[in-house]
Amino acid sequence: MHPMLNIAIRAARKAGNHIAKSLEHADKIESSQKGTNDFVTNVDKEAEAIIIDTIKNSYPEHCIVAEEKGLINGKDKDVQWIIDPLDGTTNFVKGLPHFSVSIAVRIKGRTEVACVYDPMLNELFTAQRGSGAQLNSARIRIPQPKDLNGAVLATGFPYKQKQHSESYLKILSALFVDVADFRRTGSAALDLCYVAAGRVDGFFELGLKPWDTAAGELIAREAGAIVTDFAGGVDYMQSGNVVASSARGVKIILKHIRENGNAAILK
Repeated sequence: MHPMLNIAIRAARKAGNHIAKSLEHADKIESSQKGTNDFVTNVDKEAEAIIIDTIKNSYPEHCIVAEEKGLINGKDKDVQWIIDPLDGTTNFVKGLPHFSVSIAVRIKGRTEVACVYDPMLNELFTAQRGSGAQLNSARIRIPQPKDLNGAVLATGFPYKQKQHSESYLKILSALFVDVADFRRTGSAALDLCYVAAGRVDGFFELGLKPWDTAAGELIAREAGAIVTDFAGGVDYMQSGNVVASSARGVKIILKHIRENGNAAILK
């Protein structure tokens, strides 16, 4: 195992255990709004501090991009950890047991290792570039269907960018003709992992942040998925617009996005 993946797993488990334990004292969870329909809790911040401390203990010179604290510069500019201490904060606040800890390591601009941990199910998704993806140490691969007939797609509503609602709903409506159903779970990191595990047949969402996708996209790709932006390119870390599925699935999803999306989301 890559030594940085070992530290990422240690950090994710520590943070995940803290998050799960905090639910035993729900009255002590403090929630505030940091942006439009965007919530943060004291538990997010505590989990993030646990992750940062764990990383810094082993790699004090590495850079870190954290959802709450932002960029933490280090002497070694080639290595950057991208962390989301609690992906699915709204679920957590509402008591819906579906959220995750997401950690990725990028070296010279390329994601090398990733882990996503679901503390409620004790499921650990991991990947190392070129070495495949695992769920609790067992190899996972996506199926390769010829079309999306009978498929279930995961997605997320653009609740922070409601100016795209009309365009998004047109895409959703067009896709609904081709697929069996949709799932909207509230954690993009887990959605990408569920693509990797074959639990859903594809995923698309717009307006995501790098910490939402950095770990999950490597896990999906290492499981055999194609991951693109809405234009079919690979700038999803910059645009925040992500499609992940089998090669055939991505082609069909992109076709509907291209035909029904507005110019603003097709960039």
